[in-house]
Amino acid sequence: MSTSITNSANETNEAARLRKRASSSFDKTLRSARSTIAFRETVNLAIDSFRASKTRFLLTMLGMVIGSASIVLVYTVGNTGKDFALNTISGLGPNKVEMQYSGGITMGPDNVSTPDYMTREDMQAVRSEVPGIVASSPMLEYHDNIAVGNGITKEAMLLGVSPQYKEVRNLKVKAGRFFDDQDALSHAKVAVIVGPMARELYGSYADAVGHTISIRGIPFTIIGVFMESTDTFGTSEISEHTLLVPYEVARYFTGSDELKEIFFSMKTSGEVEPAAARITQIIHGRHYPTSEYKAQTLTDILVTMRKIANMLTIVLFLGSAITLIVSGVGIMNSMLANVQSRIREIGIRKAMGATSREIRLQFLTEAVFLSLGGGIIGTVLGLALPLSVGFFTDFAIPVSAWSAVIALATSVGVGVIFGTLPANRAAKLDPVATLKYE
Repeated sequence: MSTSITNSANETNEAARLRKRASSSFDKTLRSARSTIAFRETVNLAIDSFRASKTRFLLTMLGMVIGSASIVLVYTVGNTGKDFALNTISGLGPNKVEMQYSGGITMGPDNVSTPDYMTREDMQAVRSEVPGIVASSPMLEYHDNIAVGNGITKEAMLLGVSPQYKEVRNLKVKAGRFFDDQDALSHAKVAVIVGPMARELYGSYADAVGHTISIRGIPFTIIGVFMESTDTFGTSEISEHTLLVPYEVARYFTGSDELKEIFFSMKTSGEVEPAAARITQIIHGRHYPTSEYKAQTLTDILVTMRKIANMLTIVLFLGSAITLIVSGVGIMNSMLANVQSRIREIGIRKAMGATSREIRLQFLTEAVFLSLGGGIIGTVLGLALPLSVGFFTDFAIPVSAWSAVIALATSVGVGVIFGTLPANRAAKLDPVATLKYE
Protein backbone atom coordinates (compact mmCIF):
# COMPACT_ATOMS: atom_id res chain seq x y z
CA MET A 1 0.00 0.00 0.00
CA SER A 2 2.78 2.43 0.95
CA THR A 3 4.64 1.51 -2.22
CA SER A 4 1.62 2.45 -4.34
CA ILE A 5 1.29 5.81 -2.61
CA THR A 6 5.03 6.53 -3.18
CA ASN A 7 4.80 5.72 -6.91
CA SER A 8 1.76 7.96 -7.29
CA ALA A 9 3.59 10.87 -5.62
CA ASN A 10 6.61 10.44 -7.92
CA GLU A 11 4.40 10.48 -10.98
CA THR A 12 2.71 13.66 -9.76
CA ASN A 13 6.09 15.42 -9.21
CA GLU A 14 7.35 14.33 -12.63
CA ALA A 15 4.21 15.68 -14.33
CA ALA A 16 4.61 18.98 -12.49
CA ARG A 17 8.22 19.31 -13.69
CA LEU A 18 7.21 18.62 -17.27
CA ARG A 19 4.41 21.22 -17.12
CA LYS A 20 6.84 23.79 -15.65
CA ARG A 21 9.45 23.09 -18.35
CA ALA A 22 6.84 23.37 -21.12
CA SER A 23 5.51 26.63 -19.67
CA SER A 24 9.04 28.08 -19.45
CA SER A 25 9.77 27.10 -23.06
CA PHE A 26 6.46 28.61 -24.22
CA ASP A 27 7.13 31.90 -22.37
CA LYS A 28 10.60 32.11 -23.86
CA THR A 29 9.27 31.55 -27.38
CA LEU A 30 6.51 34.11 -26.82
CA ARG A 31 8.98 36.75 -25.62
CA SER A 32 11.18 36.11 -28.66
CA ALA A 33 8.22 36.43 -31.00
CA ARG A 34 7.10 39.66 -29.39
CA SER A 35 10.63 41.09 -29.61
CA THR A 36 10.87 40.15 -33.29
CA ILE A 37 7.48 41.62 -34.10
CA ALA A 38 8.33 44.84 -32.20
CA PHE A 39 11.54 45.28 -34.18
CA ARG A 40 9.76 44.64 -37.47
CA GLU A 41 7.17 47.23 -36.50
CA THR A 42 9.98 49.67 -35.73
CA VAL A 43 11.51 49.12 -39.15
CA ASN A 44 8.15 49.51 -40.85
CA LEU A 45 7.51 52.74 -38.97
CA ALA A 46 10.89 54.06 -40.08
CA ILE A 47 10.13 53.20 -43.72
CA ASP A 48 6.72 54.88 -43.47
CA SER A 49 8.37 57.97 -42.02
CA PHE A 50 10.81 58.12 -44.96
CA ARG A 51 7.99 57.80 -47.45
CA ALA A 52 6.07 60.65 -45.81
CA SER A 53 9.03 63.09 -46.06
CA LYS A 54 11.09 61.88 -49.01
CA THR A 55 12.55 65.24 -50.02
CA ARG A 56 13.65 66.21 -46.54
CA PHE A 57 15.29 62.89 -45.83
CA LEU A 58 17.00 62.73 -49.24
CA LEU A 59 18.50 66.18 -48.71
CA THR A 60 19.61 65.12 -45.22
CA MET A 61 21.23 61.98 -46.66
CA LEU A 62 23.14 64.04 -49.22
CA GLY A 63 25.71 65.08 -46.64
CA MET A 64 26.31 61.46 -45.65
CA VAL A 65 26.68 60.51 -49.30
CA ILE A 66 29.39 63.15 -49.79
CA GLY A 67 31.13 62.29 -46.52
CA SER A 68 31.21 58.54 -47.15
CA ALA A 69 32.40 59.00 -50.73
CA SER A 70 35.12 61.32 -49.41
CA ILE A 71 36.34 58.68 -46.96
CA VAL A 72 36.60 56.02 -49.66
CA LEU A 73 38.35 58.38 -52.08
CA VAL A 74 40.74 59.71 -49.41
CA TYR A 75 41.70 56.15 -48.45
CA THR A 76 42.15 55.24 -52.11
CA VAL A 77 44.20 58.34 -52.93
CA GLY A 78 46.35 57.81 -49.84
CA ASN A 79 47.08 54.21 -50.78
CA THR A 80 47.77 55.17 -54.38
CA GLY A 81 50.23 57.86 -53.34
CA LYS A 82 51.93 55.56 -50.86
CA ASP A 83 52.28 52.74 -53.38
CA PHE A 84 53.66 55.14 -55.99
CA ALA A 85 56.25 56.56 -53.59
CA LEU A 86 57.32 53.14 -52.31
CA ASN A 87 57.51 51.65 -55.81
CA THR A 88 59.55 54.64 -56.98
CA ILE A 89 62.07 54.23 -54.18
CA SER A 90 62.12 50.45 -54.60
CA GLY A 91 63.10 51.03 -58.23
CA LEU A 92 66.61 51.83 -56.98
CA GLY A 93 66.96 48.21 -55.86
CA PRO A 94 64.71 47.05 -53.00
CA ASN A 95 67.11 44.30 -51.85
CA LYS A 96 70.31 46.29 -52.33
CA VAL A 97 73.08 46.62 -49.74
CA GLU A 98 75.61 49.29 -50.66
CA MET A 99 78.88 49.20 -48.73
CA GLN A 100 80.81 52.49 -48.66
CA TYR A 101 84.21 53.45 -47.34
CA SER A 102 83.65 56.41 -45.01
CA GLY A 103 86.97 57.00 -43.25
CA GLY A 104 90.20 55.62 -41.84
CA ILE A 105 93.80 55.57 -43.06
CA THR A 106 96.83 53.29 -43.05
CA MET A 107 100.34 54.47 -42.31
CA GLY A 108 103.01 53.37 -44.74
CA PRO A 109 106.76 53.97 -45.07
CA ASP A 110 107.95 57.50 -44.31
CA ASN A 111 104.71 58.08 -42.38
CA VAL A 112 102.73 58.35 -45.61
CA SER A 113 99.00 57.86 -44.94
CA THR A 114 96.68 56.22 -47.45
CA PRO A 115 92.94 55.57 -47.35
CA ASP A 116 92.01 52.07 -46.19
CA TYR A 117 89.70 51.31 -49.13
CA MET A 118 87.86 48.03 -49.59
CA THR A 119 89.12 45.48 -52.11
CA ARG A 120 87.67 42.84 -54.40
CA GLU A 121 88.89 40.24 -51.91
CA ASP A 122 86.54 41.78 -49.35
CA MET A 123 83.64 41.21 -51.73
CA GLN A 124 84.64 37.59 -52.29
CA ALA A 125 84.98 37.01 -48.55
CA VAL A 126 81.50 38.38 -47.96
CA ARG A 127 80.00 36.20 -50.71
CA SER A 128 81.55 33.09 -49.15
CA GLU A 129 80.32 33.87 -45.61
CA VAL A 130 76.92 35.55 -46.04
CA PRO A 131 74.08 33.37 -47.37
CA GLY A 132 71.29 34.83 -49.49
CA ILE A 133 73.43 37.02 -51.77
CA VAL A 134 72.23 36.61 -55.36
CA ALA A 135 74.41 39.25 -57.05
CA SER A 136 77.33 41.54 -56.26
CA SER A 137 79.52 44.06 -57.97
CA PRO A 138 82.66 46.04 -57.16
CA MET A 139 82.88 49.63 -58.33
CA LEU A 140 85.96 51.55 -59.45
CA GLU A 141 85.53 55.25 -60.12
CA TYR A 142 87.63 57.23 -62.59
CA HIS A 143 87.17 60.77 -63.91
CA ASP A 144 88.68 61.98 -67.21
CA ASN A 145 87.91 63.71 -70.49
CA ILE A 146 86.81 61.38 -73.26
CA ALA A 147 87.20 61.92 -77.00
CA VAL A 148 83.91 61.44 -78.88
CA GLY A 149 85.22 62.23 -82.39
CA ASN A 150 85.71 65.33 -84.58
CA GLY A 151 88.11 66.71 -81.97
CA ILE A 152 85.35 66.97 -79.36
CA THR A 153 86.03 65.96 -75.77
CA LYS A 154 83.63 65.63 -72.85
CA GLU A 155 84.24 65.33 -69.16
CA ALA A 156 82.86 62.00 -67.99
CA MET A 157 82.89 59.58 -65.08
CA LEU A 158 83.92 56.02 -65.77
CA LEU A 159 82.66 53.31 -63.42
CA GLY A 160 84.25 49.88 -63.50
CA VAL A 161 81.62 47.33 -62.50
CA SER A 162 80.74 43.69 -63.01
CA PRO A 163 77.94 42.41 -65.28
CA GLN A 164 75.83 41.79 -62.16
CA TYR A 165 75.76 45.53 -61.48
CA LYS A 166 72.77 45.74 -63.83
CA GLU A 167 70.70 43.45 -61.58
CA VAL A 168 71.94 44.93 -58.32
CA ARG A 169 71.08 48.49 -59.38
CA ASN A 170 67.95 47.49 -61.30
CA LEU A 171 69.10 49.30 -64.44
CA LYS A 172 67.02 49.44 -67.62
CA VAL A 173 68.79 48.91 -70.95
CA LYS A 174 67.19 51.30 -73.46
CA ALA A 175 69.24 50.27 -76.51
CA GLY A 176 71.82 47.61 -77.33
CA ARG A 177 72.90 45.34 -74.48
CA PHE A 178 74.79 45.28 -71.21
CA PHE A 179 78.25 43.71 -71.15
CA ASP A 180 78.32 40.09 -69.96
CA ASP A 181 80.71 37.68 -68.23
CA GLN A 182 82.46 36.89 -71.52
CA ASP A 183 83.20 40.59 -72.06
CA ALA A 184 84.65 40.80 -68.54
CA LEU A 185 86.80 37.67 -68.89
CA SER A 186 88.19 38.76 -72.27
CA HIS A 187 88.81 42.35 -71.04
CA ALA A 188 86.72 43.65 -73.95
CA LYS A 189 86.93 47.40 -74.57
CA VAL A 190 83.19 48.00 -74.45
CA ALA A 191 81.10 50.62 -72.68
CA VAL A 192 77.49 51.22 -71.73
CA ILE A 193 76.59 54.89 -71.45
CA VAL A 194 73.79 56.63 -69.58
CA GLY A 195 70.73 57.85 -71.52
CA PRO A 196 71.20 61.65 -71.16
CA MET A 197 74.77 61.37 -72.41
CA ALA A 198 73.65 59.27 -75.40
CA ARG A 199 71.06 61.90 -76.37
CA GLU A 200 73.55 64.74 -75.93
CA LEU A 201 76.28 63.17 -78.06
CA TYR A 202 74.33 61.20 -80.66
CA GLY A 203 70.73 62.43 -80.60
CA SER A 204 69.05 59.18 -79.56
CA TYR A 205 69.64 55.94 -77.72
CA ALA A 206 69.75 53.76 -80.80
CA ASP A 207 72.16 56.04 -82.66
CA ALA A 208 74.69 55.85 -79.82
CA VAL A 209 75.13 52.08 -80.15
CA GLY A 210 78.15 51.19 -82.31
CA HIS A 211 80.01 54.48 -81.91
CA THR A 212 83.54 54.56 -80.57
CA ILE A 213 84.85 56.82 -77.81
CA SER A 214 88.43 57.18 -76.64
CA ILE A 215 89.57 57.17 -73.02
CA ARG A 216 93.26 58.04 -72.60
CA GLY A 217 93.85 56.87 -76.14
CA ILE A 218 92.10 53.53 -75.69
CA PRO A 219 89.06 53.08 -78.00
CA PHE A 220 85.85 51.77 -76.45
CA THR A 221 82.85 50.61 -78.45
CA ILE A 222 79.46 51.67 -77.12
CA ILE A 223 77.35 48.49 -76.97
CA GLY A 224 74.38 49.79 -75.00
CA VAL A 225 72.52 52.67 -73.40
CA PHE A 226 71.04 52.40 -69.89
CA MET A 227 68.85 54.36 -67.49
CA GLU A 228 68.13 54.08 -63.79
CA SER A 229 64.67 52.72 -62.96
CA THR A 230 63.74 55.97 -61.24
CA ASP A 231 65.10 59.50 -61.14
CA THR A 232 67.47 59.88 -58.18
CA PHE A 233 67.99 63.64 -58.72
CA GLY A 234 71.75 63.25 -58.59
CA THR A 235 71.85 61.36 -55.28
CA SER A 236 73.29 58.11 -56.69
CA GLU A 237 76.75 57.26 -58.00
CA ILE A 238 75.42 57.62 -61.58
CA SER A 239 75.49 61.10 -63.12
CA GLU A 240 74.39 62.42 -66.51
CA HIS A 241 77.87 61.75 -67.95
CA THR A 242 78.56 58.20 -66.79
CA LEU A 243 80.08 55.28 -68.67
CA LEU A 244 80.04 51.73 -67.36
CA VAL A 245 82.89 49.45 -68.38
CA PRO A 246 83.97 45.99 -67.19
CA TYR A 247 85.77 46.17 -63.84
CA GLU A 248 88.77 44.28 -65.25
CA VAL A 249 89.23 47.00 -67.90
CA ALA A 250 88.74 49.90 -65.48
CA ARG A 251 91.75 48.67 -63.50
CA TYR A 252 93.95 49.81 -66.44
CA PHE A 253 93.19 53.40 -65.44
CA THR A 254 93.38 53.14 -61.64
CA GLY A 255 96.17 50.61 -61.35
CA SER A 256 94.77 49.10 -58.13
CA ASP A 257 91.94 47.03 -56.65
CA GLU A 258 90.88 49.76 -54.22
CA LEU A 259 87.10 50.13 -54.06
CA LYS A 260 85.06 52.96 -52.58
CA GLU A 261 81.85 50.99 -52.94
CA ILE A 262 80.69 47.38 -53.21
CA PHE A 263 77.12 46.43 -54.09
CA PHE A 264 75.25 43.33 -52.95
CA SER A 265 71.73 42.15 -53.75
CA MET A 266 69.86 39.85 -51.37
CA LYS A 267 67.33 37.20 -52.29
CA THR A 268 64.52 38.73 -50.21
CA SER A 269 63.91 42.11 -48.59
CA GLY A 270 63.70 40.47 -45.16
CA GLU A 271 67.36 39.47 -45.42
CA VAL A 272 68.63 42.98 -46.19
CA GLU A 273 69.10 44.39 -42.69
CA PRO A 274 70.65 41.25 -41.09
CA ALA A 275 72.93 40.86 -44.11
CA ALA A 276 73.98 44.53 -43.96
CA ALA A 277 75.07 44.12 -40.33
CA ARG A 278 76.95 40.91 -41.09
CA ILE A 279 78.65 42.35 -44.20
CA THR A 280 79.80 45.40 -42.25
CA GLN A 281 81.21 43.14 -39.52
CA ILE A 282 83.13 41.00 -42.02
CA ILE A 283 84.67 43.96 -43.84
CA HIS A 284 85.60 45.68 -40.57
CA GLY A 285 87.33 42.50 -39.49
CA ARG A 286 89.50 42.52 -42.62
CA HIS A 287 90.78 46.09 -42.13
CA TYR A 288 92.31 48.32 -39.48
CA PRO A 289 90.15 48.98 -36.38
CA THR A 290 90.18 52.74 -37.06
CA SER A 291 88.74 52.35 -40.56
CA GLU A 292 85.03 53.01 -41.05
CA TYR A 293 82.65 51.36 -43.47
CA LYS A 294 78.94 52.03 -43.77
CA ALA A 295 76.15 49.88 -45.18
CA GLN A 296 73.36 51.73 -46.92
CA THR A 297 69.98 50.11 -47.58
CA LEU A 298 66.55 51.32 -48.64
CA THR A 299 64.82 49.81 -45.61
CA ASP A 300 64.99 52.92 -43.45
CA ILE A 301 63.88 55.13 -46.34
CA LEU A 302 60.94 52.84 -47.14
CA VAL A 303 59.83 52.73 -43.48
CA THR A 304 60.04 56.52 -43.20
CA MET A 305 58.15 57.03 -46.46
CA ARG A 306 55.44 54.61 -45.32
CA LYS A 307 55.02 56.53 -42.05
CA ILE A 308 54.79 59.86 -43.89
CA ALA A 309 52.20 58.48 -46.32
CA ASN A 310 50.12 57.02 -43.49
CA MET A 311 50.22 60.32 -41.61
CA LEU A 312 49.08 62.24 -44.68
CA THR A 313 46.22 59.78 -45.14
CA ILE A 314 45.15 60.30 -41.51
CA VAL A 315 45.20 64.08 -41.98
CA LEU A 316 43.01 63.75 -45.07
CA PHE A 317 40.70 61.45 -43.12
CA LEU A 318 40.27 64.12 -40.48
CA GLY A 319 39.29 66.55 -43.23
CA SER A 320 36.65 64.10 -44.43
CA ALA A 321 35.44 63.65 -40.86
CA ILE A 322 34.42 67.32 -40.81
CA THR A 323 31.98 66.59 -43.64
CA LEU A 324 30.54 63.69 -41.65
CA ILE A 325 30.16 65.85 -38.54
CA VAL A 326 28.27 68.45 -40.52
CA SER A 327 26.12 65.65 -41.96
CA GLY A 328 25.49 64.32 -38.46
CA VAL A 329 24.33 67.73 -37.29
CA GLY A 330 21.99 67.81 -40.27
CA ILE A 331 20.59 64.40 -39.32
CA MET A 332 20.08 65.52 -35.75
CA ASN A 333 18.23 68.68 -36.82
CA SER A 334 16.09 66.69 -39.24
CA MET A 335 15.20 64.12 -36.57
CA LEU A 336 14.39 66.85 -34.03
CA ALA A 337 12.00 68.38 -36.55
CA ASN A 338 10.62 64.89 -37.19
CA VAL A 339 9.97 64.41 -33.48
CA GLN A 340 8.26 67.79 -33.26
CA SER A 341 5.95 67.01 -36.18
CA ARG A 342 4.98 63.59 -34.75
CA ILE A 343 4.21 64.49 -31.15
CA ARG A 344 0.58 63.33 -31.36
CA GLU A 345 1.72 60.06 -32.97
CA ILE A 346 4.11 59.50 -30.09
CA GLY A 347 1.31 60.20 -27.60
CA ILE A 348 -1.02 57.73 -29.29
CA ARG A 349 1.66 55.03 -29.31
CA LYS A 350 2.35 55.54 -25.63
CA ALA A 351 -1.38 55.45 -24.90
CA MET A 352 -1.54 52.12 -26.76
CA GLY A 353 1.15 50.71 -24.48
CA ALA A 354 4.45 51.60 -26.21
CA THR A 355 7.28 52.02 -23.70
CA SER A 356 9.87 54.80 -23.67
CA ARG A 357 12.44 52.22 -24.77
CA GLU A 358 10.40 51.35 -27.85
CA ILE A 359 9.91 55.02 -28.76
CA ARG A 360 13.65 55.62 -28.34
CA LEU A 361 14.46 52.59 -30.48
CA GLN A 362 12.06 53.76 -33.19
CA PHE A 363 13.64 57.18 -33.68
CA LEU A 364 17.19 55.88 -33.22
CA THR A 365 16.50 53.27 -35.92
CA GLU A 366 15.27 56.00 -38.25
CA ALA A 367 18.46 58.02 -37.66
CA VAL A 368 20.70 54.99 -38.25
CA PHE A 369 18.82 54.01 -41.41
CA LEU A 370 19.12 57.58 -42.64
CA SER A 371 22.89 57.75 -42.11
CA LEU A 372 23.50 54.19 -43.26
CA GLY A 373 21.49 54.75 -46.45
CA GLY A 374 23.62 57.78 -47.28
CA GLY A 375 26.75 55.83 -46.33
CA ILE A 376 25.91 52.96 -48.68
CA ILE A 377 25.23 55.30 -51.61
CA GLY A 378 28.40 57.31 -50.90
CA THR A 379 30.52 54.18 -50.55
CA VAL A 380 29.26 52.82 -53.88
CA LEU A 381 30.03 56.13 -55.59
CA GLY A 382 33.44 56.33 -53.93
CA LEU A 383 34.36 52.83 -55.11
CA ALA A 384 32.90 53.35 -58.58
CA LEU A 385 35.27 56.19 -59.47
CA PRO A 386 38.64 54.39 -59.01
CA LEU A 387 37.21 51.15 -60.42
CA SER A 388 36.02 53.03 -63.50
CA VAL A 389 39.44 54.62 -63.97
CA GLY A 390 41.07 51.19 -63.78
CA PHE A 391 38.51 49.70 -66.17
CA PHE A 392 38.65 52.38 -68.87
CA THR A 393 42.37 53.27 -68.65
CA ASP A 394 45.69 51.50 -68.12
CA PHE A 395 46.23 53.30 -64.82
CA ALA A 396 45.59 50.85 -61.99
CA ILE A 397 44.31 52.38 -58.76
CA PRO A 398 44.46 50.14 -55.67
CA VAL A 399 41.00 49.78 -54.10
CA SER A 400 40.79 48.44 -50.55
CA ALA A 401 37.73 46.82 -49.01
CA TRP A 402 38.76 48.47 -45.74
CA SER A 403 37.74 51.86 -47.13
CA ALA A 404 34.17 50.59 -47.58
CA VAL A 405 34.14 49.03 -44.11
CA ILE A 406 35.41 52.25 -42.52
CA ALA A 407 32.92 54.39 -44.44
CA LEU A 408 29.93 52.20 -43.50
CA ALA A 409 31.01 51.84 -39.87
CA THR A 410 31.46 55.60 -39.62
CA SER A 411 28.00 56.13 -41.11
CA VAL A 412 26.40 53.90 -38.48
CA GLY A 413 28.39 55.66 -35.75
CA VAL A 414 27.23 59.07 -36.94
CA GLY A 415 23.60 57.87 -36.96
CA VAL A 416 23.86 56.53 -33.42
CA ILE A 417 25.67 59.58 -32.00
CA PHE A 418 23.57 62.28 -33.61
CA GLY A 419 20.32 60.32 -33.44
CA THR A 420 20.49 59.77 -29.69
CA LEU A 421 19.36 63.28 -28.67
CA PRO A 422 16.17 63.30 -30.81
CA ALA A 423 15.38 59.72 -29.74
CA ASN A 424 15.76 60.56 -26.05
CA ARG A 425 13.65 63.67 -26.46
CA ALA A 426 10.87 61.62 -28.08
CA ALA A 427 11.09 58.94 -25.37
CA LYS A 428 10.76 61.51 -22.53
CA LEU A 429 7.61 63.19 -23.86
CA ASP A 430 4.66 63.12 -21.46
CA PRO A 431 1.84 61.03 -23.04
CA VAL A 432 -0.89 63.27 -21.59
CA ALA A 433 0.75 66.45 -22.92
CA THR A 434 1.37 64.88 -26.32
CA LEU A 435 -2.29 63.93 -26.75
CA LYS A 436 -3.30 67.52 -26.04
CA TYR A 437 -0.65 68.89 -28.47
CA GLU A 438 -1.99 70.62 -31.60
